[in-house]
Formats: sequence, C-alpha cells, structure tokens
Amino acid sequence: MSRANDPFDTYLLRVFAVLLAERSVSRAATRLNQSQPAVSTALKRLREIFDDPLLVKDKQRMVPTERALRLEASVRVVLGEIDALLAPADSFDPATTRLTFHLGTPDYLAPPLMAAVVQYLRGTAPGARLFMHPLGPEFDVEAALADGSLDVVVGNWPQPPEHLHTTLLMEDEIVCLVDRDHPGAQGLTPSDYLHGAHVVPQLYSTLQRGVVESHLATLRLARTPTVTVPYFSMAPQLLPGTDLIFTTSRHFAQHFAALLPLAIVPAPLDFPPMRFYQLWHARHQRAPGHVWFRSLLSAVMRTAGATRHLRMPPAPEPGKPELRKAGAAPRASYRA
Repeated sequence: MSRANDPFDTYLLRVFAVLLAERSVSRAATRLNQSQPAVSTALKRLREIFDDPLLVKDKQRMVPTERALRLEASVRVVLGEIDALLAPADSFDPATTRLTFHLGTPDYLAPPLMAAVVQYLRGTAPGARLFMHPLGPEFDVEAALADGSLDVVVGNWPQPPEHLHTTLLMEDEIVCLVDRDHPGAQGLTPSDYLHGAHVVPQLYSTLQRGVVESHLATLRLARTPTVTVPYFSMAPQLLPGTDLIFTTSRHFAQHFAALLPLAIVPAPLDFPPMRFYQLWHARHQRAPGHVWFRSLLSAVMRTAGATRHLRMPPAPEPGKPELRKAGAAPRASYRA
C-alpha cells in the first residue's frame, strides 16, 4: 500500500531512537557521527511530523514526552526489521563488514578481557564498530535485546530469562580481596568473614540475587555491607589501608592485586563458582554477523581465560557457537 508524501526516512527514525536513548542532542550527535546542528534539524522535523515536542528540557537534562515514550518501542522494532531486510542473506566477511555491534556488560569483567575482545575485533574486522552499553538496575535487558538496541549481553545472573539464548563463556572461583596488611591477609576463618566489614557493589538487576547472599541465605547466615559502591571497579580502590573485604571472581581480583597493595585470600565458605555467559535474542540467532561476533567473544574469553587458570567450556567451531536456551544453562550461574 503506497502513501503519498511519506514523511519518514530511516535517518529520521535512527535519530529518534538515539535521541531517546541518549536524552541529549550533543551525545546523540557524537554517537551518530553527525554535527549537533544536523541532529537539531532532524529533531525539529520529527517534532513537526508527530506534532509533539518529543524531548523537553528539565533543568540540565532532556526528558521524553509521554508520546515519545509510546513511540520508542515501535521505532526500534521498525529499525530492526529494516536492518534485517538490508542484511546479506548468506555471507559475512569480517574483513569488510561495516556492522556496529552493541554489547551490554557490567564492569565485573576485568579490563584485560574486554581489551582482548577489542584487540581481536580491530585485527579481524577493522571496519566494524563496537558500542559497549553500561547496565544497571533500571536497564531493561530483555527489552533492549528484543528491540535490537543490544545484540549481546554478558552476564552471570542466577536465572537468565527462559526465552533468551545463552552460551557459557567461562567459570571462575570466588575469592576475597583485602589490603596487604589486613589481619586476614594470610587467611580468613568463617567467623572473620561473617563478622568482617564488607564492600559490596550494587546489584545490576533488582530481580537477581548475588551468589554470596544466595549461598549465605541457604546457610541462614549474612554478612554486613559496610560500604556499598555503584561499580565493581570502584571496590578494589577502597581496600588499601582499610579492614574491608571484597568478594569477587579470581580473575578480577588478580588484575587489581597486580596494581594495588592487595592480597587474594581463599573464600572461607564453599561458594559455588561464578559463571559468565552471553545472552542474545532469537532475532539474531542465525544472522551471520552476529553468529561471528558471539564466536569471537567465546574464542577471546577462552584464550584470555586460559592464561588465568579459569575453567572454560568446550570450544565452539568457528562461526558456530553452541546454541541453547537460557533455561538449559547450569543453574549455578551467579555473580557476587
């Protein structure tokens, strides 16, 4: 069915989606690699089309109108369908691809792991772009994967959503990280741990409980979150010169123990291992570029993890990662 004088083009739709995500003309311009005047002009045109301001100023920020929020999900779905139509049906060449991959990940992976991902991506797909999205309690991971604003999420929640797909990336031991002169630097007893002062990151999901609290709850025990921080990477910085205890994965602890005067101590309680996996929506399950990107993540985590004594799953064939529903993944997929 044709429509005369159709006011839309994909550029305007993409500007709309990015503006709603960034809530800022300047940040949207940077993300779109456009000038601020160009994005402002596009916003003006969108306001005329919808007869609505869409974004309004509230003190030092911009907030979406009710109409904009209603339109956002539909626009993302439309863009996803357009991208699917334009994607090559059978072939994918990393050496020539211009795809942008959107990866959602909290900061509980040590920086060297993400650095290895970037190095491999730049070496094999120099025209590709990688956009890393921060996650938080208010971030709707399922919606972002469904509407295509995220391609893959790295997580270790206890129970991933059943309708998403997952592969195990690595498994790591849970340890304690303390100041080098901490009284428990040579070893912690269960009593030391339970009565100690702990630094605890905020949960990245309000619906998921961490492995430490989950395990302690099964024992009807609890620890004291003396200091709560918004980011994992902030916690090790607070340990030198204090009596604080930080419970985390061994690979994360090793990275910061090499930079700061810290000691790694075995966990005094028998915590389950921490499992990290990647999640994606069925819409991208067979897309060649996304299959390749997920294989890249698996291969890089395996290579980097092997040097850090992590327990790794069997290696997938190149371009053919293990596919399985999230519900079939090991149920001990936790985070501290």
